[in-house]
Amino acid sequence: KGAVKLRPIDYAEKHGYIRGVVKDIIHDPGRGAPVAKIQFLNAYRYKRDTELMVATEGMYTGQFIYCGKKATLTVGNVLPLTAVPEGTIVCNIEAKVGDRGAFARGSGCFAVVVSHDEDKGTTRLRLPSGGKKTVPSSVRAQIGVVAGGGRTDKPLLKAGNAYHKYAVKRNCWPKIRGVAKNPVEHPHGGGNHQHIGMPSTVGRERPAGRKVGLIAARRTGRLRGVKKTGQDKD
Repeated sequence: KGAVKLRPIDYAEKHGYIRGVVKDIIHDPGRGAPVAKIQFLNAYRYKRDTELMVATEGMYTGQFIYCGKKATLTVGNVLPLTAVPEGTIVCNIEAKVGDRGAFARGSGCFAVVVSHDEDKGTTRLRLPSGGKKTVPSSVRAQIGVVAGGGRTDKPLLKAGNAYHKYAVKRNCWPKIRGVAKNPVEHPHGGGNHQHIGMPSTVGRERPAGRKVGLIAARRTGRLRGVKKTGQDKD
């Protein structure tokens, strides 16, 4: 299907806006979120450019998408964060100007514009993880929530479904526990009962192969009490 990115930044986006039309909304194997095929007229040659962008919730084929500084604040449009008021829900945000999208790209993800610092030219975002991030205000973002949300609410139910899910992504399933292995295969392997037999925490600087378990853990054990979210700290 190709890489899913925003448009390459050009004069039209920096100073005005450019209109595109959603030609198709397609499934991308190995990605939870659907992808939108958006067609723009090329500003410099007589041709059309097709871009693959993350589909936002509420997008439909035939919809007009506007990209640029002067675009309106409508779901699906791409604007620089300078043109986005505080409290707006955005997705597919760049980390650096022109990198064409880095944060909040998974299905159902969104970030919230927390505040603008006009003196420094930066903007604070609340990312889907709950963490705060400061990015330059000139980076672009799509307005709205990534489509395909609520995907994890339905259980996979059987191993076959998990197998097919990860077969398309990468070789990371099934995961065998370390204690279930032999001593030649894993530091936690072996023994007459399945037990770790050493602290499960391990230092940040340990060599590869030994660096298994809870790596450089600040704390271990059950999380008790109220979880401090990013909102409480500010």
